[in-house]
Amino acid sequence: MRSLLADVTPLRNPDYRRLWTSGIVTVIGAQLTVVAVPLQIFAITQNSAYVGLAGLFGLVPLVIFGLWGGALADVMDRRKLIIVTTLGLIGTSLLLWAQAAAHVDNVWLLLCLFSLQQVFFAVNSPTRSAIIPRLLPLKHLPAANSLNMTVFQFGAIAGPLLAGVLIPVAGLATVYLIDSIALLATLWAVIRLPALPPTGPARRAGLRVVGEGFAYLATQKVLLASFVVDIVAMVFGMPRALFPQIAHESFGDPLDGGIALGLLFAAMSAGAVLGGVFSGWLPRIRYQGRAVVACIALWGVAMIGFGVVVGMSTPSSPALLLWVALAFLAFGGAVDMISAALRSTMLQQVATDDMRGRLQGVFTVVVAGGPRIGDVLHGAAAYYVGTAVASAGGGLLVVIGVVISMLVFPMFLRYRVGASGRPVDV
Repeated sequence: MRSLLADVTPLRNPDYRRLWTSGIVTVIGAQLTVVAVPLQIFAITQNSAYVGLAGLFGLVPLVIFGLWGGALADVMDRRKLIIVTTLGLIGTSLLLWAQAAAHVDNVWLLLCLFSLQQVFFAVNSPTRSAIIPRLLPLKHLPAANSLNMTVFQFGAIAGPLLAGVLIPVAGLATVYLIDSIALLATLWAVIRLPALPPTGPARRAGLRVVGEGFAYLATQKVLLASFVVDIVAMVFGMPRALFPQIAHESFGDPLDGGIALGLLFAAMSAGAVLGGVFSGWLPRIRYQGRAVVACIALWGVAMIGFGVVVGMSTPSSPALLLWVALAFLAFGGAVDMISAALRSTMLQQVATDDMRGRLQGVFTVVVAGGPRIGDVLHGAAAYYVGTAVASAGGGLLVVIGVVISMLVFPMFLRYRVGASGRPVDV
């Protein structure tokens, strides 16, 4: 049993430990906003297509500033960069609080503020990830990434559940304010980091530096394949934009949100936390590519099951159907956590430090941008064919897409690492 539980060895490093512990508070606050923004959009418009449109408003800054932010992480002190972007995230959360407190109820203002928040997130995320291999040896990266994913997903449980309780009582404005306050924990942790100057020759984060990152990625087929399979999973198989409509139409929540909405948002994360708690076996996986492929295929199967249950449900249906739907989401969350931890580890193992920021930028664009494209597609699909068909059909496309991806990138299935954590076959 001990060998199955999460490996906490990385927490012996004080800098990593501060980042990890502060993340517990910060992620809960961030997940409050993850629920609040689509709920506020749906309450203003009563249309899931607008909720899906938030994916587009988040995607554009993620692509532009995710790539540029990764380049910045390779040419300047990563500690200073993450401090600046954390301050930016605090500022945008305060702006979201102000518009909600003033009852502006303008969906376009809300979308623009959300887009501005994603600018700072797009620079912050690759920088934060690129820091970890500077703090820990390679053999501890699988455990560290599993711990990071577990904290993130724990917040993604507590945040939506807390939002489901707070929003009807305290309102959206309070939720946004809590997010801005929670970010102070991360600001404290990153200020305590040592200086992390660049190790490569590049000194300006221009288009040439970004282009060098893509040229390097083109030579790393394993990393390219890991990005492709994640895009397949998140674009076709992430139905989160439909949760407000599903909660209202299938499970009887009021239009302005309720417990079913919180449970839907929290279910994937509940499964991911369970997967993280019992992730002690992850560092022993040698054929990491095969494990990723299996997890993504199982994710697709879980979304098929979720869509089928949604199609069977009405507000008057037995509560059991809601729990079955949540079980499918939880299973999907568990396998997605394993996939994400392994893909992040593979990037950190393969990429050199002078390229790591740029590739983490691409990783951020893929990981965060894929679901936003999925939001747009699912929102549009639900408008025409309903939430059940959109969810189940997306899961089926995931299974088909991952099979096609492996026919194009067979080397991904051969990727393995040695006992030291270094790739044996790249």
